[in-house]
Amino acid sequence: MAASGSGGAERVPGGKSRFDDIYNRPDPRAYFRRLAPLEYEIPHHAQPVFRQAAAERTALDDDYPGRPAVLDLCCSYGINAALLNHDVTLAKLYERYTSPALRTMSTAELAARDKEFYAERHRTDAVPVFGLDVAPSAVHYALEVGLLDAAFTDDLEQGSPSPGLSRALTDVGLITLTGGGSYITARTFAALLDGARRPVWVSAFVLRTVSYHPIARSLAAHGLSTTVDLSRTYPQRLFTDERERQYAIAAVRALGGDPTGREESGRFHSLHYESRPDTP
Repeated sequence: MAASGSGGAERVPGGKSRFDDIYNRPDPRAYFRRLAPLEYEIPHHAQPVFRQAAAERTALDDDYPGRPAVLDLCCSYGINAALLNHDVTLAKLYERYTSPALRTMSTAELAARDKEFYAERHRTDAVPVFGLDVAPSAVHYALEVGLLDAAFTDDLEQGSPSPGLSRALTDVGLITLTGGGSYITARTFAALLDGARRPVWVSAFVLRTVSYHPIARSLAAHGLSTTVDLSRTYPQRLFTDERERQYAIAAVRALGGDPTGREESGRFHSLHYESRPDTP
């Protein structure tokens, strides 16, 4: 049975707090209000990394027509897509979705405003972005306001890709991930890569409390080599309470990491894993 953490978070006893009640709302306002006090920031750190990876992957001639698409795993309300393809910052999104001016709007009113907001800030170097998340309301919102070019709710931990996702996979050239490494496994990546036609790169930010080795082995089986700079970490968010902090410290140590100055100081930290084909 889940136990409550601070701010209404739920937790498997002794583990990481969960925020399931904000992941599938009709719009992202509750998501940003809940995570703002915890200073959730990993999409901010991923923004320049994903832009660079997308630009490099787009520049690669892979003998297929059209630009390769980005597939954002655990895409939620399309936050990574917003940061990738629009002249916005994560700080601006926090300001927007927690503002009193938007608090009383209906979801339909907010969606209409958001469609204009993002259209006005669309970058000239934008790339196609597909989203995959088991939260249908969240991905529907991201699709409705124009952040995603296509959205899918397949649970690849439990089954195979749907016909729609299978068709979309033939256009994917880059897979991105922030924050979902605690919930998906090598099964999801294997299912995606099995359906790929183009050479696929993977750029993933994963908490140091989670081993990425099973996923890296699956990627290697599909011809991808994974690199990581263990000396550089990226803060994800503040802990909800001392129990979560102790969980993270123990989990990092169990994986051979050193929590000094990172998890011990009160925040989850992530590593960035980059996977690319052994040969272009």
